[in-house]
Amino acid sequence: MRKALQRLGVDEAIFDDVVCFETMNPRLFIGEDEPEPASASGDRPRPAVILKPSVDAIVAALRVAGTNPHRTLFLDDSERNIAAGKALGLRTAPWWGKKVRSKEADYALESIGSLRRTIPGDLGRRPPAATAAAANSSTTSRE
Repeated sequence: MRKALQRLGVDEAIFDDVVCFETMNPRLFIGEDEPEPASASGDRPRPAVILKPSVDAIVAALRVAGTNPHRTLFLDDSERNIAAGKALGLRTAPWWGKKVRSKEADYALESIGSLRRTIPGDLGRRPPAATAAAANSSTTSRE
């Protein structure tokens, strides 16, 4: 993740935490020296995969990150995922490589590198449309 952020010109210090597919689905990445437990029939169980735009996936990511959802900025390159984050009351910013505003987005980023310039340091304030689901969970940004 660090290398990807460096290539994008983003200082990783602006994030409290980054939650990604591997973070959300660690059982899919068990090393060869850590065998998965076999079921009673001897077959290996298939772990459930958690994916966006499922609200459950976003709530789980908030829980994994362990941060205040009211100080969370949900970044994604999918309008469906942005809408799911917004439905939970998160601040949202799509990054599609061009400055395009979405009805579900709080901010429009020209590039991921413009994050610091675009997002004001107000993520500590409660978003206007925060929902109970977001208030009971938690994720990410230091600005």
